[in-house]
Amino acid sequence: MAQKIVVLGAGYGGVRAAKLLNKKLKKKAEIYLIDKNPYHTLMTELHEVAGGRVEEDAVRVELSRMFHRTDVNVIIDEITDINFNERKLVSNNSVYEYDYLIINIGSEPAYFGVKGVKEYGFSLWSLDDAVEIRRHIIDMFERASKTTSVEERAKLLTFVVAGAGFTGVETAGELAEFRKELCYKYNIDEKEVRVILVEALDRILTTLNERLVSKAKYYINKLNIELRTNSPIVEVMEDKILLKGGDEINTRTLIWTCGVQGSSFASKLNLTMGKRGRILTNEYMQSVDHKNVYVIGDISYLEENNVGIPQIVETALQTADVAAKNIIADIEGKEKEKFKSNYHGFMVSIGSRYCVATLMGRDLTGFLAMAAKHLVNMHYLFGIGGLLLIWDYFKHHFMDIKDNKSMVGGHFADKTPTFWLVPLRLYIGVLWLLEGIGKVKDGWLNPNNIFIVATSNVSGASQAADAATQASQVATQVVPLLKQPPELYTQFMHIFVEPFAYIFQVMVVLGELGIGLALIGGLFTTLASLASIFLCFNFILSAMAGKEILWYIFGAIPLMGGAGRAFGLDYYVIPWFYRLWEKTFRGKMNFKLKKRGIYEKA
Repeated sequence: MAQKIVVLGAGYGGVRAAKLLNKKLKKKAEIYLIDKNPYHTLMTELHEVAGGRVEEDAVRVELSRMFHRTDVNVIIDEITDINFNERKLVSNNSVYEYDYLIINIGSEPAYFGVKGVKEYGFSLWSLDDAVEIRRHIIDMFERASKTTSVEERAKLLTFVVAGAGFTGVETAGELAEFRKELCYKYNIDEKEVRVILVEALDRILTTLNERLVSKAKYYINKLNIELRTNSPIVEVMEDKILLKGGDEINTRTLIWTCGVQGSSFASKLNLTMGKRGRILTNEYMQSVDHKNVYVIGDISYLEENNVGIPQIVETALQTADVAAKNIIADIEGKEKEKFKSNYHGFMVSIGSRYCVATLMGRDLTGFLAMAAKHLVNMHYLFGIGGLLLIWDYFKHHFMDIKDNKSMVGGHFADKTPTFWLVPLRLYIGVLWLLEGIGKVKDGWLNPNNIFIVATSNVSGASQAADAATQASQVATQVVPLLKQPPELYTQFMHIFVEPFAYIFQVMVVLGELGIGLALIGGLFTTLASLASIFLCFNFILSAMAGKEILWYIFGAIPLMGGAGRAFGLDYYVIPWFYRLWEKTFRGKMNFKLKKRGIYEKA
């Protein structure tokens, strides 16, 4: 009988574990992933949503999109209790049985007993938190633009971020950039708006070395962020913050990023706990109380060199790998492996254009550090969802951004209205259509006339050159860009094309006619433009094309930007195709639950 493996929580570790279990076990186990949300959140990018750089979709990955091509059963439900003796998870509506359980319930903000933080402050620990913060900030600017009270206006336009760790510094950087956009929108002088970063310790970004901290401080100052170290917050009120020593900051906005602790749900599970509300595990990532229960990510507590493993993404991924591999080893009767951390580095962005990082033992700053951060994010997304998620990430962070808030400014974000491209699309389409018709008239569809390769007994480059010369004389009487095809291209043609020369020749003619008609009709314009470029390079390499063909290449490049969506069939076809894609390729989840045993798909 197949083992039932339940992964509780679709955080970084939960997604990684479910993917690995599905890959290795296939039909040997039934794998279930349970989460209260139908999406996976990119927690490290929440500050970008809070600061208005990107929309919610940029940090939300639908579970249906990640798992529809796997055997993982995704269940959307909120677990309220776990009975470890009976091996059951309980929600308000259902009961789920398991043979192996991976707990990945994450962490939550730690308030350290500071009075008023929960009542009057904002945390940044979920997508809902990030959206709420963004709405609040916009509301503060709107209210400030209408108030006549100087004192109230100052409170509304003062934004405090508590905690100068990675999340705090990144959030402050986003707010500093968001300030400019909102000041323009609400006609407020930027000098009136204060962004204050408050840290209880005497040093920011304690994980990084002094050189990187110094660089970070320089850029924080450049963004006009007020930095206050040695300033622990002792109380938070509705309209002010009290600091140790008696200082006050009048504000209606506090974003608390001062630390995390294990999820409060863990304290209800009757498991042995480690420090800061985290569940104690052994070196195999098993709960010390139940050998079939594994604990990963922020909620797990294991000490290395007398220090608890850090609550970071790499820890979540590496503990997930160990837990999944050990469940597989247990099922297959193999030896388990112990957890040993292998951290590759840390990186913190300060706004959209600057970053400091230590990666593989090397310090990076500025453009290179920001590029590394984006590459790391895309590498992760490729692992959980492939190229489509990378494309989505690129669109969100480079093509759809506002106010040039990316490491390359707005060079990818500026859009050209597609109707300006209609004359170019029609012109290039007509040229391809005339090329195809011309080849038909010149006999390219006659099997006795072969132009794309030589048919004589002469071999080598001279043979191909003769064929090219003959073709160019028959076709357009142009001077080829290349005197003769490259040797590698000639060999390719000799081996793969020459035996089917007539078929390839017909394909060239039909290709030209098809590209022409597609561009004229505005149907699948991007694919037609790519085909146009490919065909042009093929003609150049075969020494059949003159410099005139370059016009086709450079003209096709702007047409790839959706030129068929204005006065073309793509206006109707592409939306229909996207709907079909959603249904067919992204898949749809079914979340009906089984009444007995565990659960079933309807």
